[in-house]
Amino acid sequence: MTGNLLKESFTFKESQCTIISDQQKAIQIAIDSIKRNYQELELYTRANPRFLHALEPLPTPDKPFVAKMMAESAQKAGVGPMAAIAGAIADLAVKDMLLEGCRVAVVEDGGEISANSNRAIDVAVAAGDEPLSKRFGFRLTEFPIGVATSSGRFSHAVSFGDAEAVTVFCDNATLADAAATAVGNIVKGEDAQAGIQAGINKAFSIEGVEGVLILYKGQVGTAGKIPQIIKVDI
Repeated sequence: MTGNLLKESFTFKESQCTIISDQQKAIQIAIDSIKRNYQELELYTRANPRFLHALEPLPTPDKPFVAKMMAESAQKAGVGPMAAIAGAIADLAVKDMLLEGCRVAVVEDGGEISANSNRAIDVAVAAGDEPLSKRFGFRLTEFPIGVATSSGRFSHAVSFGDAEAVTVFCDNATLADAAATAVGNIVKGEDAQAGIQAGINKAFSIEGVEGVLILYKGQVGTAGKIPQIIKVDI
């Protein structure tokens, strides 16, 4: 339990998820949704391997819906569709949870978060072994919200930049996921402030990005609408 909320960790293949809700049934619905959408995407990428490996936007397929969501957000951000996979899976799970009637639906998939809640939710920022990793986070109070973090230093995902962490806020996790990758790709160079500013400029060139926080070379830059920053003890 988290307060009077239920919290459950769940692993499916290479995906590690955390689900929070006020209803046990909603958590099971989220688990079923995650499994179903990953399986649908796996079948699609077997038939369309380019979708799996592309680093540039691809045409949007009509189905499965998870692939359509990924491709649409990737086009906005200018990245390959797989950059949005975790966010899309989380968004769809939250959507299915809300259809059950729950009032708190939070799904974190590999660090990307989709949330819709009638109460505040605190989340931590993970940046590998960096000093600030899991030492600060955000208090989410306005929903729906998508929060995604990309790193050129610790993540297993492809990044062409060097930022310790790029966290992007949107109203959905699919776009936040794709945008965080796009921003992270260009945060690099010896001049930390120049790298951070380049990242901020990129973030707000993407329609739908509401806020961004960039941690680079020990310096922090923020812009746009950022939830309250909080100290985290984990």
